[in-house]
Amino acid sequence: MFKGSLPALVTPFKDGAVDFDALKHLVNWQIEEGSSGLVPVGTTGESPTLTHEEHEAVIEATVEAAAGRVPVIAGAGSNNTAETLRFMEHAKRVGAAAGLVVTPYYNKPTQRGLIAHYTTVADAVDLPIVIYNIPGRSVVDMSPETMGELAKHKNIVGVKDATGDLARVSDQRLTCGPEFCQLSGEDATAHGFNAQGGTGCISVTANVAPGLCAQMQAATLEGDYGRALEIADKLMPLHKAIFTEPGLVGAKYGLSKLGRCSTEVRSPLTELEDSTKALIDSAMAHAGLI
Repeated sequence: MFKGSLPALVTPFKDGAVDFDALKHLVNWQIEEGSSGLVPVGTTGESPTLTHEEHEAVIEATVEAAAGRVPVIAGAGSNNTAETLRFMEHAKRVGAAAGLVVTPYYNKPTQRGLIAHYTTVADAVDLPIVIYNIPGRSVVDMSPETMGELAKHKNIVGVKDATGDLARVSDQRLTCGPEFCQLSGEDATAHGFNAQGGTGCISVTANVAPGLCAQMQAATLEGDYGRALEIADKLMPLHKAIFTEPGLVGAKYGLSKLGRCSTEVRSPLTELEDSTKALIDSAMAHAGLI
């Protein structure tokens, strides 16, 4: 259903407010560079510090700017089932192709609780759901067996897997079936993820290097893993540099070097240390971006 390079879009800010002009230009640039889809208002889109109204406005603006050229998977997750329902209903209403729903963070549900959460949302809103499994942030890991149970629901169509465990792709093919859409949530292992049976990556690095990320993904999907590896080698220093500090901060700095948006982030995040800026500068040069 979803494949290729799908950037986890940053949310540009200007003087403390969402910069919708910059967002529109980012969407157009991403599509021109070959991105296969867009994922606004995930963690990289600073969802934890957006108000509900801002969250919904960014989703709507992204859908409008994309204008049907690529699918928009709207960030719609929360650790509150009722709040997730609100975001999913809004995503459907404004024309998103799917919702990205993270495993509920902080309150640490059991596997039974995960099944209840996702089933409630999937039953209530007729919009495809991509599960977002990121135990490093949510402190709960959805097992392949639980995912297999959820995959039986017609509205639960895939996963953004940020476990970093490439064996998960094979495990989830067994429990969910080969048609279940598996997207990497970790840039550094995206090449190997597709070799195991994945179909794409919801990428932070693609904010800064959309063309290269799209080319790498396209090469894997064509079975040309040699060509894909050449591109992956260009990108690896950038993956590492961007995540030296929180990835969205690194992505915004890289975009600022390209004149695409400001470096502004919301507290408790802060702008980068000079040493991290130097790493990103070097990595962007290695990739041929500057």
